[in-house]
Amino acid sequence: MPLAESPVTFDVGDVQVSGVYARPDNAFATLVVAHGAGAGMEHPFLSGFTRALNDDGVATLRFNFPYREAGRKFPDRPPAAIAAWRAAMDAARSRSDGEPLWAAGKSFGGRMASMAVADGMPAAGLVYLGYPLHPPGKPEKLRDEHLYGLELPMLFLQGTRDTFATAELLEGVVSRVGPNATLHWCEGGDHSFAVAGHKRGAAEIGASLAAPVAEFLRANA
Repeated sequence: MPLAESPVTFDVGDVQVSGVYARPDNAFATLVVAHGAGAGMEHPFLSGFTRALNDDGVATLRFNFPYREAGRKFPDRPPAAIAAWRAAMDAARSRSDGEPLWAAGKSFGGRMASMAVADGMPAAGLVYLGYPLHPPGKPEKLRDEHLYGLELPMLFLQGTRDTFATAELLEGVVSRVGPNATLHWCEGGDHSFAVAGHKRGAAEIGASLAAPVAEFLRANA
């Protein structure tokens, strides 16, 4: 039987946003998960991902950024997104039993998590579900400067066909970050981790990423 999920709300400044929390018995870690720029926390990719993690002993909190909560299409600027990340981590921490508290996100959500940590937000580590290293077709516009000062464990899950991260450039960034960063390639995956010729729903694709993430969390407990 699927683990029960609980709706939560928390304040980001004077705005209230929504989240979904789930906690298995004897959770060994909590992972807070943010959505990408074009979809909210209820996207099947994220729900499939978090539910598979729950089955593997990880508590999860996925949440909406304020712009998504308000029905706007253009993502929040970094200061607002970082404030949302801090509030989400506080909300997850208040529901935990003291286990490690990690931050993760799809594309924009993961990048904002890394910027929040660079800005001083505590976290046991970071998980990127398709890091948007550069805009498609613009490899000269790298979004990497803040990553090099981060010393906590980081897992980059990336599709080999992801146009937001040229393989050679991402490998170079991960190498420069240092041994605390791990790169896990998903063969044939695009920015949504879909593989050409392999028909899978978004929930199944998201769930397929849970095992390497749980393994990384356990290895860095």
